[in-house]
Amino acid sequence: MKTITIEGQLRTDFGKKATRQLRSQELVPGVIYGGAQEINFSAPAKAFKPIVYTAEFQLTEVKVNGKTYQCILKDLQFDKVSDDLIHVDLLELVGDKKVVATLPIKFTGVSVGVKEGGKLITKMKALKVKCLPKHLIEFIEVDITNLELNGNIRVEDVKDANLEILNSPRIPIASVVLTRVLKQEEAAAPTAAAAPAAAPAAAPAKDAKKDTKKK
Repeated sequence: MKTITIEGQLRTDFGKKATRQLRSQELVPGVIYGGAQEINFSAPAKAFKPIVYTAEFQLTEVKVNGKTYQCILKDLQFDKVSDDLIHVDLLELVGDKKVVATLPIKFTGVSVGVKEGGKLITKMKALKVKCLPKHLIEFIEVDITNLELNGNIRVEDVKDANLEILNSPRIPIASVVLTRVLKQEEAAAPTAAAAPAAAPAAAPAKDAKKDTKKK
């Protein structure tokens, strides 16, 4: 799995004044929790870009004062006005302690419904899971090959023995829907029942006038 390394320094001063001073130096404060002790540190703002501006799931290796911490990103805070990164929360990975992480979904295969002219609609891009650190993966693979027209793949259809999926099981992950062209074709298709045969022509009417007798 891809790992991003961040070189940081231990924070010794706290409070608004100290935080403003860090930001004036283009440093971002962060915290590492979940391990034996909480670690408060700071690092250059540009060092966080690979883990902030990506949809990929990655591990983060933070080096502070000669110690290395294996982590995953948990939370980010941005300035409401400038939109600059102002704080980072990281969770330390401990071997026998399960963690909650959000893993992206990677769809594989070509749906049979799409081959028939349908349109694939992806409704979820990631799943929240709980697992041991050693079972963390870059993405969850979902095969859509057998997904038919008007069919759904739901959370409950995703199976991985090492992952406990925390999302509601009935939520759809992906669907194949009818396109406008298919809907038009269905509407124009003839009905199964044949049209009724035309009624036979009516026989000509007999002359209603009777012959008159001569006197």
